[in-house]
Amino acid sequence: MARVRALLRFGWRVATDHDSGYFWLLALALLAGELLLGLCIIARVPYTEIDWEAYMDEVRTIVGGDFDYSHARGATGPLVYPGGFVLVFAALRALTRDGSDNRLAQLAFLPIYLATLALALLVYRRARLAPPWALALLCVSKRLHSIYLLRLFNDGVASLLVYACLAALVHRRWSACCSLFSLAVSVKMSALLHAPGLLVLLLRAGGARFAVAHIALCAAIQLALGAPYLLANARAYVCGSFDLSRVFEHRWSVNLAFVPQPLFVSKRLALALLGAHVLALLALADARWCRADGGLRAVMQRAASDARRPLAAAPPRRLSAREVASTMLGANFVGIVFARTLHYQFYAWYFHSLPFLLWHAPIPTAARLCVFCAIESAWNVYPPTPRASLALLGCHALLLAGLFVGEPHGSDAEERGGKVVEGGERVVESAAADAAGACAERTR
Repeated sequence: MARVRALLRFGWRVATDHDSGYFWLLALALLAGELLLGLCIIARVPYTEIDWEAYMDEVRTIVGGDFDYSHARGATGPLVYPGGFVLVFAALRALTRDGSDNRLAQLAFLPIYLATLALALLVYRRARLAPPWALALLCVSKRLHSIYLLRLFNDGVASLLVYACLAALVHRRWSACCSLFSLAVSVKMSALLHAPGLLVLLLRAGGARFAVAHIALCAAIQLALGAPYLLANARAYVCGSFDLSRVFEHRWSVNLAFVPQPLFVSKRLALALLGAHVLALLALADARWCRADGGLRAVMQRAASDARRPLAAAPPRRLSAREVASTMLGANFVGIVFARTLHYQFYAWYFHSLPFLLWHAPIPTAARLCVFCAIESAWNVYPPTPRASLALLGCHALLLAGLFVGEPHGSDAEERGGKVVEGGERVVESAAADAAGACAERTR
């Protein structure tokens, strides 16, 4: 009986304590299980063709030496993704015998799926955004397995780069973070939903010059990846890859199936959603992301004053892993809530942030699990129905409210009290150092 109790205590510690030392044992178990499940899905579940052949047709034109984006077309229409997409899927085309070997393509997407999961686990571990046991939710989505392993959408590749960006960010690698973020945008423009959060973090960490320098790095990468296409036909490349006016088909809208077709395609709805998106970002930035600095206006004023001072080589301000992860994931989710439409593959844009969103909301754990199941169920209703869309909208509204009134799982007492986790070890900073830092901050 004593052994049983000891085993139960051990299991409880592994499932609930980030500092137990066994977190990565749990993570490895999840990744191993996903590897086996992924191989079973590829072997036993029929592949479904949706966009893969279109991707291959679009890339074929570029690989053939024609860099004019207006000439690159597939079965679903013209090429609408930036230069990074072409590089990735040209490589996949070469790997899969000009795109003809679907099974090999599925096997290539399995490491993409596993790497995204591993990076998400790393971000959660570093930032302590949800209890370890809750991360098992990242492995139970039927729709997500379908997106990565049966449909081969480029959304999975973009999500991989986004979580690589987040992993660099929680380790305070600002240049690597911005480089990976720009690469994610170059695969699919949806990664731009994180951009407001990244901008706030850059301003908070280093001020206006710091932000401009890293934005310039992002722009330089975009220009480098798009150079062949910009030289061939700049207008076709820019308008095709970064078209913000696209109107998707109403019949595939998971989030707005209850909206009548004429309203769905109207500019009124587009402008209303855009306005609500901007207002929600501003409110969240002022009330939550910049709260420790006195609000968004204080951050902007400080950034402006720093820009007028002589250039100094001061290191960027230290932001906690939880702050940066919460800001980036929160900005992305606001974009999801006010998206004009969400298609099935767009679930990959925010699925890995669901444990954070659920444990940020001040609701009982049983309610969190119910909300998770409701979201997953809504994404698995095919074709989209008004009832499922309304249920999804309600869940999104609840999680959005949680961003304003809740706190991420756990306590920031470690960082406020001077304890910071670095490389898996605790480093205890003295109270005198904290006081000196606060004094320096006040005199800036």
